[in-house]
Amino acid sequence: MSCTQAPDDAVILFNGKDVSNWTARNGGPATWKAVDGILQCVPGTGDIVTKEVFTDFFLHLEFRSPDMPDATGQGKGNSGVYLKCRYEVQVLDSYGWEKPGMGDCGAIYDQHAPLVNACKPAMEWQTYDVVFRSARFNDAGELVEHVRVTVFHNGRVIQNNVELPGVTGGALDDDESVPGPLLLQDHGNLVSYRNIWAVPLPLEGSKIYGPE
Repeated sequence: MSCTQAPDDAVILFNGKDVSNWTARNGGPATWKAVDGILQCVPGTGDIVTKEVFTDFFLHLEFRSPDMPDATGQGKGNSGVYLKCRYEVQVLDSYGWEKPGMGDCGAIYDQHAPLVNACKPAMEWQTYDVVFRSARFNDAGELVEHVRVTVFHNGRVIQNNVELPGVTGGALDDDESVPGPLLLQDHGNLVSYRNIWAVPLPLEGSKIYGPE
């Protein structure tokens, strides 16, 4: 599965021209560059965050890891996609690794390893398609259902409706009860992104049989 064409109801998060839909992590101007339709990390300038916020949503984005043949482990094309700014889907050059772990590409960082390694080689464009279901709280503000996430990496299921026990490391905040933006991590590597859009999802479907 990969939905490269944004549907009519999608929110376009990167327009291919500039970073007008983004801010820095502290709310200041975004410092990454838009070049030839590509959103490029400027290492050392910090994370960037969408102005748009979401609750439940479907996300599509494409990323490209730099070729770093002498680097190893977490030093190899590292970045991250933070869903609602709180839950990191790891971006890393993990191509060829037989059994990826909880810190490798496609992992929900330090919580769930990807089911399979779907990575392409460095410098090839790759896709993430994500279905995100927010945590649910009752009227008393008590958590009743944890976050659930499904991730397709290059069309392959790598996270199958996994339950997240809480936020991951590096989250912008830990308040799971409120909407949040998308955050792209600056981890010091020249990772690039493009074709970033999201479709907000209804929190629940109809409770009656047939159309209203």
